[in-house]
Amino acid sequence: MTTLVELADNLVDDYDVIDVLTLLSSRCVEAVDVDAAGVLLASPDGDLRFVASSSESTHLLELFEVQSGVGPSVECFRSGEPIANLSLQDSSSRWPLFSQRAIDLGFRAVHCLPMRLRGRTLGVLNLLRADDGRVTDEDIVVAQGLADIATIAIVQRETTMNAQRVNDQLNIALNSRIIIEQAKGMISQAVRCDVDVAFGQLRNHARSRNLRLTDVASSIVTGSMRIVEL
Repeated sequence: MTTLVELADNLVDDYDVIDVLTLLSSRCVEAVDVDAAGVLLASPDGDLRFVASSSESTHLLELFEVQSGVGPSVECFRSGEPIANLSLQDSSSRWPLFSQRAIDLGFRAVHCLPMRLRGRTLGVLNLLRADDGRVTDEDIVVAQGLADIATIAIVQRETTMNAQRVNDQLNIALNSRIIIEQAKGMISQAVRCDVDVAFGQLRNHARSRNLRLTDVASSIVTGSMRIVEL
């Protein structure tokens, strides 16, 4: 319930889609019996793009998947159907490159849930476990509910939004991610910390001052904000 309230509180008039989806991935790890989560969105041209994750290892895995074009998230997106409780060891012949990369990063099972709006799949919520234990049906229902809330966030809660405005929102989210990655790298290099810590500093600064995550990242990249201010 606390997670739902927190997500709802973030859905204000000028909310940041990237921040909402990052919150989604982080809270999934707390609310559901998984160790990591990531969100992929479809660009207007139909390609999946990485948008948010709960950890840097998940970020690396999701980037590998979208670049190779093969893996559970890609399959979930294309079919519009969930993939649950799938052992990466057992699925090594299904997606050999993805499965091996995931295992190398410390994951053993994957669960993918489609993010849908009125019959259209906009993206995928990817859940990962460090062991082969099963995610319960109740946890899958909770995770799908969180994914549905995030989907509503993408389209700004407007049930009459047309396809062009949906595409605009997706483009904004995808472009914002590029700026955030640049800021993360600059912070990491400047203060000699790993990128997870750098992102945490960036996001904490934005949330503590009620600023948009993308705006803070842009200020870092353009030099209008000094990194020491974080």
